[in-house]
Amino acid sequence: MTDRDRLKITFNQVAETYDRARPNYPERLFEDLIALAKLQSGADLLEIGCGTGRTTLPLAQRGFRITCIELGENLAAVARRNLSPLPNVRVVVAPFETWDAGGQTVDLAYAASSWHWLDPEIRYPRAAALLKPGGSLAIISGGHAFPQDADPFFFEIQDVYRELDMQPKGEQWPPPLPEDVPDLREEIEATGLFAEFQSRRYVWEKLYTAETYIALLNSFSGHIALEPAKRDYLYRKVRERITARPDRRVRRHWLAILNLARKR
Repeated sequence: MTDRDRLKITFNQVAETYDRARPNYPERLFEDLIALAKLQSGADLLEIGCGTGRTTLPLAQRGFRITCIELGENLAAVARRNLSPLPNVRVVVAPFETWDAGGQTVDLAYAASSWHWLDPEIRYPRAAALLKPGGSLAIISGGHAFPQDADPFFFEIQDVYRELDMQPKGEQWPPPLPEDVPDLREEIEATGLFAEFQSRRYVWEKLYTAETYIALLNSFSGHIALEPAKRDYLYRKVRERITARPDRRVRRHWLAILNLARKR
């Protein structure tokens, strides 16, 4: 089992925490997605790695028919609960790479924070094969954002991460500004399967107490997989530093990049 295979299943262990702690994407992202993909009312969508349905809900509420593919049974169960009022959604537990679509094709295939977990040799050809002629692929990438006014907490806490040898190899530090984080144009165009690439980016911020921030950390694969003693030590340091602040909160910026291209 590769590191990717090992880590991508960790989220299923913390489905309820994931559902509570992860932020929602800005409404503008969904409006842009619909406009750029030129989706018509009642279009058929495929979500790859729906998690607990947090990205599914805003699109399903707009009337699109959505098939959600999710690897984790616990995550899928929470998604079904969250999406239960919407009969135009079905959630299927399966690996995207081997899922039997039964001949189904869709107007839009999209993945939010899940694309990098898929087999890089399979994901683009598989997505293209599931799209109708002229259909679109949308990949929402991004994560933690570090604008000019980023909270210094995240720079100061790096000494604890270094102590625990938790900084991913090859990761740039300090990170680039949100406007300098690359989109997926080069990767998508290199496949030769898609054209008319477009991208949009969104930056927003949320305030966290020590407890809500630790809950967020508990939804990240690297922290879930951490040895319990190291995780306890890290969280103790995080809690000490946040509670010692005057307002006892930390300000975290998020970045989402909407990458969209049409099937050739």
